[in-house]
Amino acid sequence: MTKSKSKDKPSEQPAQSFQYDAIIIGTGPGGEGAAMNLSKSQRKVAVIEKQTSVGGGCVHWGTIPSKALRHSVSRLIEYKANPLYRFTERPKRLTFQDILNHASDVIGKQSSLRSSFYDRNRIHLYQGEASFIDANTVRVTHLDGSQDVLTAKTIVIATGSRPYRPPEIDFDHPRVYDSDTILGLEHNPQRVIVYGAGVIGCEYASIFKGLGAKVDLINTRDRLLSFMDDEISDALSYHFWNSGIVIRHNEEFAKVETSDKGVILHLQSGKKVKADCILWANGRTGNTDSLNLGAVGLKADSRGQLRVNEYYQTQVDNIYAVGDVIGYPSLASAAFDQGRIAANAIANGQCDERLITDIPTGIYTIPEMSSVGKTEQELTAAKIPYEVGRAQFKHLARAQIASTEVGSLKILFHSKTKEILGIHCFGERASEIVHIGQAIMEQKGEGNNVEYFVNTTFNYPTMAEAYRVAALNGLNRLCD
Repeated sequence: MTKSKSKDKPSEQPAQSFQYDAIIIGTGPGGEGAAMNLSKSQRKVAVIEKQTSVGGGCVHWGTIPSKALRHSVSRLIEYKANPLYRFTERPKRLTFQDILNHASDVIGKQSSLRSSFYDRNRIHLYQGEASFIDANTVRVTHLDGSQDVLTAKTIVIATGSRPYRPPEIDFDHPRVYDSDTILGLEHNPQRVIVYGAGVIGCEYASIFKGLGAKVDLINTRDRLLSFMDDEISDALSYHFWNSGIVIRHNEEFAKVETSDKGVILHLQSGKKVKADCILWANGRTGNTDSLNLGAVGLKADSRGQLRVNEYYQTQVDNIYAVGDVIGYPSLASAAFDQGRIAANAIANGQCDERLITDIPTGIYTIPEMSSVGKTEQELTAAKIPYEVGRAQFKHLARAQIASTEVGSLKILFHSKTKEILGIHCFGERASEIVHIGQAIMEQKGEGNNVEYFVNTTFNYPTMAEAYRVAALNGLNRLCD
């Protein structure tokens, strides 16, 4: 394809001078949300993906593979604990490579499915590296070195993020991994260091511990996942400790010593931790460095992220950005909605829709954690009178049947209006269970009321019953 003639003010060119109405750079959740919504608005759309298949980091290295790995390990743990098999059959010891096979199948299915979306919506897919020439023109450099030059009225950056790599650490060493390269692990480590106790670090600590490895989890802060409700993060800390994971709080690395047989992590406190390999899971960087942003007058911050307004519009009027590349909340679920909302703003010139305030958080440790709304600490600091209702999974018939008795549900609600203010859950299927509370919490006016869970009949036995138990528990605490 040939480059269109440039003008002093590309944004004032007539629409017919552009090859496309919109170009989307990246096919992760944010790019997909923008592309599909623009196509359904009768816009001519092209997407650019530098990998050989669509789906972005979400499908190939992040959300999908890590959750598939977690699912396999969780089922293995359940199998070992099931009394039906405990004495009749010796459980197989699975390796990391064994469970990677399942993850690979899921990745292939997801990528194939998402590819069909682009075909069905007649969206043109270009595979190669994208870089700006000007605000309306993008160069695509293919793997074979050939190039295409594409023009569009609007461009959406949805390039995602990648693991942060400190320059002093040798990530080319076969015993040093990040959350992308860990999927290429070819040996079966007996001891693993996970540096960084954020969401990714805690999830992989669960996975390796579930496979029988000894795990040292290095936390640069004073508690795990401090953005979660204290009781919920404390429950995870206790469960990790009880399972044998060694958590080292308030530690910073000094250097990583590598050898053919493993690694030694030197901490600034003077401690040394030895393992077969290390997984570096401490921070992420936006994928903006190869976009030639200077050509359009954009500059990313120190973390490679772009600043946008409420419509996901950058400082250049016709260039938008969505997903991890703009930072918080850095969730696949939110990225898709950001892309959809940005597309509405592009198609209609404005958009009244906004990303919801209370975005649910799902953390796929073993057991899971999930929350939506305010924590007890936030409500106390804001001097909002609230009450708490709790339900322990061990008291639920469904949890007893399924042998998933570890966990609890907590409902926070206003002491006077009984409005639900927060839902916090720890245990198997927590990321699914939380949505029941979220649905009521999002209702307007009197529809958001904890008494809904008392006045509604739930199937029995189910995990949803936890809401009725927790609601009664909390209402019984109220002072008349």
